[in-house]
Amino acid sequence: MIVTKLELSNFRNYNSLNLKLDSKTNILYGNNAQGKTNILESIYLCSTTKSHRSSKDIELIKFDSDEGHIKLFINKKEKEYRIDIHLRRNKSKGIAINSIPIKKASELFGIFNVIFFSPEDLNIIKNGPAERRRFIDMELCQLDKIYVYNLIHYNKVLSQRNQLLKDIHFRPDLEDTLDVWDMQLAEYGKKIIKRREEFIKNINKIIKPIHEKLTDGKENIDVVYSKNCEEDILYEKILSNRQKDIKIKTTSVGPHRDDMIFYDCPLEKYSMSNKINIRTYGSQGQKRTVALSLKLAEIELVKSLINDTPVLLLDDVLSELDSERQNHLLKSLNDIQTVITCTGLDEFIENRFKINKIFQVTDGNVVEKTM
Repeated sequence: MIVTKLELSNFRNYNSLNLKLDSKTNILYGNNAQGKTNILESIYLCSTTKSHRSSKDIELIKFDSDEGHIKLFINKKEKEYRIDIHLRRNKSKGIAINSIPIKKASELFGIFNVIFFSPEDLNIIKNGPAERRRFIDMELCQLDKIYVYNLIHYNKVLSQRNQLLKDIHFRPDLEDTLDVWDMQLAEYGKKIIKRREEFIKNINKIIKPIHEKLTDGKENIDVVYSKNCEEDILYEKILSNRQKDIKIKTTSVGPHRDDMIFYDCPLEKYSMSNKINIRTYGSQGQKRTVALSLKLAEIELVKSLINDTPVLLLDDVLSELDSERQNHLLKSLNDIQTVITCTGLDEFIENRFKINKIFQVTDGNVVEKTM
């Protein structure tokens, strides 16, 4: 799977852009705040329908324009695809695949797979459970349309139930209407829990040898799915917590409160008692290594599930990694199309890394440079 061309119009700081990418390694370099990340953001948007850094479409449109456009051309298993995204200030975005409009954004999932890695991905390890749930959900939504369906419906039911819990504070007679929402919440929630469990089990198998290699055989990693509730008792738990939920005016049970925990332990001293929670007790170096291991495992998992290679987007990641971790990352990119942003080319020259195309980005203008 490769991106052959990207066209932008009134997107972020770009008036117009026509960018032809190489099937291997593409470097976007330049000073900060010139528009390098905006290019990666537009590519990511064509896979997930969402920005990795903004929840409002209006922020993606150039400030002096009413609308913006993204056109992405993809070669996937010898078939050509074109994804069009039309951003509008006063309307929801329009999306088309091969010039055919789609009614639901979720119809785009699975057409184009990307993996995005930026310094902010350390937040997956450092921050609260919401960051780790988002990681799981964004990856599964690209891989599994059934999961998308269940997640969308679960979130809708959860929102309705939470609103009802607030209304019951003023209208106690509405309590009986919780029954229908409780059943639906459990129905969709069970399916989400089961699929997340499979996903983390698969990630765990792949990440172990990667992490062991990154730590020169010194550490072992365990990724554990910390469920808020087991799927087979979810409905009963929702019912038993009903009065508590009415009191606190929100839903306290369900996969919207799940977490993913990373444990680490020296291999020569491996035991359950020696395992440490990386988020709580790990050093900054350990957290960076776990984040890198997770992304490399994500690449391998997606490859195996789609029987193809995803497109890898690296946003100024090398500046956050020491030379050893840089080498591990760069060596893993041989068979995958990669678009990398950086402020300089020193890291690649020092590592004698193969670069196929170089682009200099200056204030929303992109110029291809000869090597």
